[in-house]
Amino acid sequence: MKSFQDEFIVGECKGQKVVEGVQIPLVLNPGQFDSNTSTADVASLVDVLKANKDAFEDMLIKHSAILFRGYDVKDAQGFNDIVEALDWEDIRYVGPAPRTHIHKRVWTANEGPLSEFIYYHHEMVLINEFPKKVILFCEVPPPEGGETPFVTSWRVTERMLQEFPENVKEMEEKGLRYTFTALSKNDTGSMRGRGWEDAFGTSDKLEAEKRTKALGMDVEWLPNGGAKTILGPRALTRVFPKRKERRMWFNTIVGMHGKEISSAEMADGSEIPSHVVKRCEEIIEDESIQFKWEKGDVLFLDNLALLHGRRPSLPPRRVLVATCK
Repeated sequence: MKSFQDEFIVGECKGQKVVEGVQIPLVLNPGQFDSNTSTADVASLVDVLKANKDAFEDMLIKHSAILFRGYDVKDAQGFNDIVEALDWEDIRYVGPAPRTHIHKRVWTANEGPLSEFIYYHHEMVLINEFPKKVILFCEVPPPEGGETPFVTSWRVTERMLQEFPENVKEMEEKGLRYTFTALSKNDTGSMRGRGWEDAFGTSDKLEAEKRTKALGMDVEWLPNGGAKTILGPRALTRVFPKRKERRMWFNTIVGMHGKEISSAEMADGSEIPSHVVKRCEEIIEDESIQFKWEKGDVLFLDNLALLHGRRPSLPPRRVLVATCK
């Protein structure tokens, strides 16, 4: 009997790395397809995933990222079929990124200006409930730029412990606190332009306060109609089951520290040293895998193990996303 991996040919992609003997991302090409085409049909991939759900999940945890390339995934419907094949529970996105619902479990990825860099992050890292998997589909690859870089989170922790053991210890012991300011209405000209009414699904402030509490946030209402959310204390690192007891760099201190509409500090109000944040930024970039899209790519990310982002690009670029528990 063929194993799950026997259904595919293991390929390569630009930017991939071998980390502790494991290829990231694992690139899976069709093991067989119609010789009259250069791709295999979506239905064949859906059937294989349905028949091998546990094996695929184990493989994703091992490799942290899996890329299916060479399948004829044309649109949101085909992508949704792949997502639903695995029976993972859906989780609604909560955050500042402007997004549009496309089809069933499929949304656009961040619709903010393509000229801006979306910094590395674990999806919904600051919310009490976050997705375990982030699944991306490239409908229109950018003509230039627009990579989705990702980083093995435990390697960031390891290197920060090597260089700043005392700072890491202090942040772990005190915990972290973040703030983020959102407008009332959406601002489509910003990659963090989602208004609080859209983000929390209500224009009623009392209801919004209930929902923010459930998500582990406090909220302050601003004179201009906006909202300031306060989150914390939050852990610096997290250890998740089945991932070799690795300490994941499960925070967003680099992405939020000292920014115009956000802040990151220790939970007691003391500052995180700027040179520590700067060096962490350099380490993340050094460890990153710069993944470049091709049309029809479907990329599975283990959100508990990887930080990911988006490089600036020329238009057009259209990447769709689904998030799962």
